[in-house]
Amino acid sequence: MHFRLTDEQRMVQQTIRKFVEKELMPLETEVLRNEREGRPGISREKINELQEKARKIGFWGINTPEEYGGANLGQMMQAIVSMEVSRTFVPFRFGGFADNILYYCNEEQKKRYLIPTINGERISCFALTEPGAGSDTRRISMKAEKDGDHWVLNGEKIFITNGNEADFAMVFAVTDKEKQGHGGVTCFLVDRDMGWRSEYIHTMGEWGPASLIFENVRVPEENILGELHKGYSLGLEWIGFNRWLVGARAIGAAERLLQMAIDYANQRVTFGQPIAERQAIQWMIADSAVEIEAAKWLVFNAAWMLDQGLDNRHQASMAKLYGANMGNNVVDRVLQIHGGMGYTKELPIERWYREARLWRIYDGTDEIQRLIISRNLLKGHVKVGEGL
Repeated sequence: MHFRLTDEQRMVQQTIRKFVEKELMPLETEVLRNEREGRPGISREKINELQEKARKIGFWGINTPEEYGGANLGQMMQAIVSMEVSRTFVPFRFGGFADNILYYCNEEQKKRYLIPTINGERISCFALTEPGAGSDTRRISMKAEKDGDHWVLNGEKIFITNGNEADFAMVFAVTDKEKQGHGGVTCFLVDRDMGWRSEYIHTMGEWGPASLIFENVRVPEENILGELHKGYSLGLEWIGFNRWLVGARAIGAAERLLQMAIDYANQRVTFGQPIAERQAIQWMIADSAVEIEAAKWLVFNAAWMLDQGLDNRHQASMAKLYGANMGNNVVDRVLQIHGGMGYTKELPIERWYREARLWRIYDGTDEIQRLIISRNLLKGHVKVGEGL
C-alpha cells in the first residue's frame, strides 16, 4: 500500500494544471463580467475551442471506452482531472463525454444519442427531480401513459442542469401507477422537438438550472432507455456515479482558495505585522489544509474502489458529505481572512462562496448522505473498521 500518485497520474495532473493556468484562468475576469451582466460566463463557441485544444494534448473522453474514441483512463484519473479543472470557476469540462447511463442505449439509440453526445454534437440532461420529489426520489409523479406505440408524458421536472441547453433529456416517469418508485418507473430519451419546453430558474449562484415542462409530449416506445419499469435503478446509478465527484470539485476549488489566503496573509499588514503572524489566521490556514487533505483521500478511496469494480456507494457518500462541507468551511475562512475585500465582487471569493453552498444540496443533501452512512452501519451493511 502506498499513498502517492503514480508517475503517469502525476504527469496527467501537471499537464492539466498547466492547461488550466494557461487557457482557463486568464478567462476568469471575462467570466465574472459576463455573469454580472446576466450573460453566460463563457460562450458555447469558446468551450468548443477549448475542448479542441484539450483534445490535441490527449484529453478527450477521459472515461469514455476506447471503442468510442475515448481514453478510458479510469476513475482515479477522473478524480485528479476534476480536482485540477475545479481550481478555476470558468465553466469547462473536457469533451468526449456522455452520461454513464447512456451506455445502456441499444444500437439504434447509440447512433442517435450516445455517439452524437460523445462527439459534442448533442447536449443531454438528466431529468429526475420534481417539485415534490427532491431527495425522496421515489415520490416522482410524472405520468407516462401508453397510447398505441407511444407514451404520453405529463408533468414537470425541476433544477435540471443543462436543461436550458439540452437537445434531449433522460426523463424518468411513472409507467406503473401501482408500483411507482418501487418498480414502476421508466427512463425515456426525449428530444426537445418532441414538445417539452424549459424555463430558466434563477439561483443565488451562477448555476442556471431549468424547469422542464411536459404537456402531452408523445414519445415513441423505441425511446425507452433500458427496460420498461426498470428506470429507477438507472437513476440511482447516475446519482451514485456522480456523487463522489462533488468532493473532488470542492477539493480543487479549496486548494486554489487556500493559496489565495496564504498569499494575502503574507502581504496584508495590520498593526505593523503581516496578518500571517496572527495565530487566528494561522489556525484557519492549518485547519483548511488538514481538511482538504482528509477530503482528498476520501475521494481517492471512492474512485479507487470504482476502478476495482467494488461497490463504493458508502464511500461515495462519505466523500460527498465531507468534501462538500470542507469546501464550505474553507471558502468561509478564506473570505474572513480577506476581510472586506473578500466580500466585494473585485475578487472571485464571493462567487465561489455562492457556488460552494450548492455542493451540500445537489446529488444528495448532507442529510441524505448522513442517512445513507448511518443506515449502512446500523444495519450491518458496512462494518466499523473494515474500510481499508
